[in-house]
Amino acid sequence: MSLDQYLPVLLFILVGIAIGIIPQVLGYILGPNRPDAEKNSPYECGFEAFEDARMKFDVRYYLVAILFILFDLEIAFLIPWAVAFSDIGMTGFLAGVVFLAILTVGFAYEWKKGALDWE
Repeated sequence: MSLDQYLPVLLFILVGIAIGIIPQVLGYILGPNRPDAEKNSPYECGFEAFEDARMKFDVRYYLVAILFILFDLEIAFLIPWAVAFSDIGMTGFLAGVVFLAILTVGFAYEWKKGALDWE
């Protein structure tokens, strides 16, 4: 087994790591560092924070975020499926229908549980 085949992958990883780390290091070294009380104070929408930052959020925020990701990914899968629709045959069509059915059942479940209701 020759390791020459892995050299481009290793170089790609090293260059990616360098592109991520070098600007941060340069900014830390070359950037001004003049802290004062105003810069180190907490900032939240233009006024001082009035509650603990660790307060609990309603779970509906997370459910709506998960629903957004779910249906965003649905579109990401449906566009290539629609483009290749004539080439995938009946098996691909049925796989797409099963995929849509599972997503529809999940959406109906979320709707029934009240995840989409705002009070």
